[in-house]
Amino acid sequence: MTIRVMIADDQGMVRTGFGVLLNAQPDIEVVGEAENGERALLVAESLRPDVVLMDVRMPVMDGLEATRRMLASGPDEGPKVLMLTTFDLDDYVYEALRAGASGFLLKDASASELAEAVRVVAAGDALLSPSITRRLISEFARLGAPRAPSRARLEELTERETEVLALVARGLSNAEIAAELVVAEQTVKTHFGRILAKLGLRDRAQAIVYAYEVGLVRPGA
Repeated sequence: MTIRVMIADDQGMVRTGFGVLLNAQPDIEVVGEAENGERALLVAESLRPDVVLMDVRMPVMDGLEATRRMLASGPDEGPKVLMLTTFDLDDYVYEALRAGASGFLLKDASASELAEAVRVVAAGDALLSPSITRRLISEFARLGAPRAPSRARLEELTERETEVLALVARGLSNAEIAAELVVAEQTVKTHFGRILAKLGLRDRAQAIVYAYEVGLVRPGA
């Protein structure tokens, strides 16, 4: 199935360049573009893309606010959003993930990296490198106490699902979690799918944010 992509960036050359690279892929089609966040909301509503490449800094409305509004309907609504940036990520990581972004991509990414990033988020996973996860954990350490103290929804998880969620929050991949728990990787995927469904979360990125916000895991613990 073809992955339908929209590109939101205030630089025309970036939109054109990414469009050429992505349209060269047999399983990806660029269906629209926007020059600012406000326009991105209108185009996304009209075209219903699977993935939006969203620049962080744009005029009229920035990418963070556009992402927040685009995904406000809930985890099962709206496209997957992949944030584009040329800047240091420290200021954006936490808020972008809380807004529902599925990950980050630097604008100097190669054609293969760009295409693979689109495929990863389209499949419902998160594009979080170890460095991004470390920055996210550092941000939670800076913020201190959990920002969402209610743990009520955690009670819906089984003991093993809670264990998997904690390991996901520490930045482990499914393969690493499988090795840690001595189970098959497919078993981990099954557990994680149930975790997302029970907690009403979109993907791995939101699961990590949730785990820290409710205090299931703590930075440095």
